[in-house]
Amino acid sequence: MFLLPCSALALLLLTCLALEPAPRRPPPSNPAFRGFQRRFLLGYLPALAADWLQGPLLFQLLHSRGFLRSQIAALYSCGFASNVAFGLVSGLFVDRLGRKKSCVLSSGLCSVSCLLQLSHDFLALAAARVLAGLGTSLLFSAFECWYLHEHLERHDFPAEWIPDTFSRVALWNSGLAVAAGLLAWLLAEVLPLGPAAPFLAALPFLALSGIFAGKNWDENYGKSRPCGKACGEGLRGLMSEPRALLLGLVQALVESILLIFAFLWTPVLEAHGIPLGIAFSAFTAAGAAGSALFRRGATGRLRLQPLRLLPGSVLLLALALVLLALPLDAAGDFLAVLLLQLSCGIYFPAMAFLRRRLERGGDAAGGARWLRLPLGLAVALALPALPGDPAGTRAVLGAAALAALVALGAAGGALGTSRGDEGLRVGDEGLLEGDTGE
Repeated sequence: MFLLPCSALALLLLTCLALEPAPRRPPPSNPAFRGFQRRFLLGYLPALAADWLQGPLLFQLLHSRGFLRSQIAALYSCGFASNVAFGLVSGLFVDRLGRKKSCVLSSGLCSVSCLLQLSHDFLALAAARVLAGLGTSLLFSAFECWYLHEHLERHDFPAEWIPDTFSRVALWNSGLAVAAGLLAWLLAEVLPLGPAAPFLAALPFLALSGIFAGKNWDENYGKSRPCGKACGEGLRGLMSEPRALLLGLVQALVESILLIFAFLWTPVLEAHGIPLGIAFSAFTAAGAAGSALFRRGATGRLRLQPLRLLPGSVLLLALALVLLALPLDAAGDFLAVLLLQLSCGIYFPAMAFLRRRLERGGDAAGGARWLRLPLGLAVALALPALPGDPAGTRAVLGAAALAALVALGAAGGALGTSRGDEGLRVGDEGLLEGDTGE
């Protein structure tokens, strides 16, 4: 089954190149900005590479340790629960501890997690998943916050230069994801450590990220606010802003569905004998193609607005889940997974754009974490109880498709309540900081 994922990977990479829109403006040539940008990328990109290396073979590693599927699900639940629960306060934690310290801490937590993956003890592996969940939450909050503060506050560079940095991050991140899947597969095949090898391979990248950031970045802090007050403001903003409530519901449902998919994609594809590392590279390439499609649609001649692209992405997600719920052959299941990842590539930048635009008006969008928390924790706690047979797996994916249809209704409601709101549209300035991903 090498031909199918390899052919899909090559085709998707060509599609990404064809879809990627040309830059709207020439990149900044300021030497001071270029040096600052380089320091950020040298600290951030190795951490992203390490994160991707840990994704393709986790299920296979735990299965090789002799654990039952329900036990593997419990280990996944530890990581999901820690990530979702800590996400409620991660922003406040980062602001108080310091953004640079948080970046270094992220690398340290993920390094310990990778080392614990060598253990055969269930409790040690559970601790590894908890640490990985905490470290990943910091990875996707601290680094970006550090950069934005340094860019705007310390160096006083123009805000118009921020998209240049984040477009480079998006491009490199897509390439690293594809390369990580191939490298993980190669290391597992060649080295005697098997599926544990990619986790050890992630350690040098984590060390590079933590050491470089610790030595070359300045510290900065956010506004210190009591945790209860900040969370209360977010909840009140959520309840007082219908658009934020609807988008928060979409986000909570979609990301809960993706937690389930993160656990189930390995048994679905492994049953067909598809190499997991190559499959991982192919569907991360599908996600990159979706992101390129979003940028092409939002900034090209069609000027498709994120509020319209969001329901389209959720509809594609629901269709992919319906296909996965059917008893298809290897090609059908694999193509359904690719469609799901393509939908995610459109969904995440669209949701990031809308959430950021709402956050500029206050804390309304920040309250979405209150919806993500109960649904995310419910999914994490339910994973060990999911049926392990193929028919049961497809039934779970069918239920996830129904949840996606509910999310589609909420996305349509957000579109209906936001007609004529210029603040949620892509204007002549194009996509701003963070609008092309999370």
